[in-house]
Amino acid sequence: MTGPRVSTAGLDAGERRIAARHLLAAPMLTAAQQPAELDLVRRHAAALKSMFASQLGYALIIESRFARLVKAPLPASVPVRPARRVTDDSPFTAGTYVHLALTCAALLAPGVGEQILISALVDQIRADAAQQSITITDGISDRRQLVTALRLLVAWGVVSETDGSLTAWSERPEDEALLSINRPLLIHLLPRPLHQFTAAEHTWSQLQPEPPRRRLRQRLVENPAVFRAELPDDELDVLSRERHELARHLDENFGLVLEVRAEGVLAYDPPGTLTDLDFPGTGSAKQAALLLLDELTMALQPSAESAVLVDGSPLPAALAAWPQVDAVLGELTTRYRAAWKGVYGQSLDALRTDVVDLLVGLRLGRPTADGLAIFPFAARYQPDVRTQAAERSSVTEEIPR
Repeated sequence: MTGPRVSTAGLDAGERRIAARHLLAAPMLTAAQQPAELDLVRRHAAALKSMFASQLGYALIIESRFARLVKAPLPASVPVRPARRVTDDSPFTAGTYVHLALTCAALLAPGVGEQILISALVDQIRADAAQQSITITDGISDRRQLVTALRLLVAWGVVSETDGSLTAWSERPEDEALLSINRPLLIHLLPRPLHQFTAAEHTWSQLQPEPPRRRLRQRLVENPAVFRAELPDDELDVLSRERHELARHLDENFGLVLEVRAEGVLAYDPPGTLTDLDFPGTGSAKQAALLLLDELTMALQPSAESAVLVDGSPLPAALAAWPQVDAVLGELTTRYRAAWKGVYGQSLDALRTDVVDLLVGLRLGRPTADGLAIFPFAARYQPDVRTQAAERSSVTEEIPR
């Protein structure tokens, strides 16, 4: 006698959603670094490949030791997500990007096998650089930039330190280090082979135009805050006619909640985990940005009816003149000097730079020549400030320096 059959459809759908979120948050999953996440992706491989292809136009490559989600280029209006240093989360400089590109090319050079000594890798990098009239020296600056690039590849699971240390080599180049190369993943770092392109800028363009439904989904999954003024007519039409269907797809596939607002549309992530930039969060700059938004939003009341010229285009926003921004940040610095990062107490410019960069990345504000444009989306974070208001002194004591 057999028991009643229990449906697992709901469980499977929930697991697929979790797996899809893992891939969006980390488009490269490896067995060495994310074994549980990769196992979940592999269990739902067919459904995930079909969903990403149909909903977003993304290719999902799944092999025994890794999964790679190959995303499509996004519009120029989307905030830049730079590569960041593993050690301090600071963005890559132009020079570090050069070292990253040269390192990947050197790892793919003919004759390079599953492992390589760092001295041999450096020789190949310098030879490739010389062919492109790029000077790579043996100075400490170039060594540190190379190590920064290699650490990112280590974090991605493309290379691993088998013997020796990258840190030791950066300080003492006479020390050797042996690197192991995940070659199957390495060849999938770029979305398409470079020989398909005739110019560098073509690597960021779509080979085939995407239908408006797919373009709109891409925007919302990768850049949740989107203004109506930025959407072409065909995407606005999809938003108007298929709002409920769009909301259902975003919820079922990725756990995102769609909010259609007067100024635009927001794909909100309630758990707050589907991002490389958590906000609100710990850290002096994030606390300063949250408190600044509270002050400026209360004072200026940005709305869909107000407009500020940003990069030549009018966007729904309220403009806070730079003296007003500096006055608020100065008062906040005085109030929380003992808890916030030491350099912010010494330099208001440093605090303003970090806060503005954070707001740009979050799509909550944009700098202009005359001041800081505060977008209506920022009002969403006022409850966070209200909740913390009675506990601000204890909250700031917990902020790491």
